[in-house]
Amino acid sequence: MNDHPKGAAGIAPAEALAAAGLVDYAAGAVVSRAIAKNEAGTLTLFAFDAGEGLSEHSAPFDAYVLVLDGTAEVVVGGKAVSASAGEMVLMPRNIPHAIRAPERFKMMLVMLRGA
Repeated sequence: MNDHPKGAAGIAPAEALAAAGLVDYAAGAVVSRAIAKNEAGTLTLFAFDAGEGLSEHSAPFDAYVLVLDGTAEVVVGGKAVSASAGEMVLMPRNIPHAIRAPERFKMMLVMLRGA
């Protein structure tokens, strides 16, 4: 039994967890779950149903997409990149980007607020 208090999003320290299992798919939706947020950045899990996505936008911070399940299409500065489970894509700060789900997929988004 783990005696440590749970951290952000109810995740206990010093335990191995399957990240893809921490967020569930929902029909016709994009589901997100914030795992951590502080002055350094954020860590958020997403589950996209097929055909869903995030429209083009930009952010003032670098963001990394790590695909956990399925395949995503990440568009960065007009260039489309297909990324499958285990692959990562950098979305640089101030560059327009979008995410599309040609099939169901899950991802971890890490946004770093530092320079």
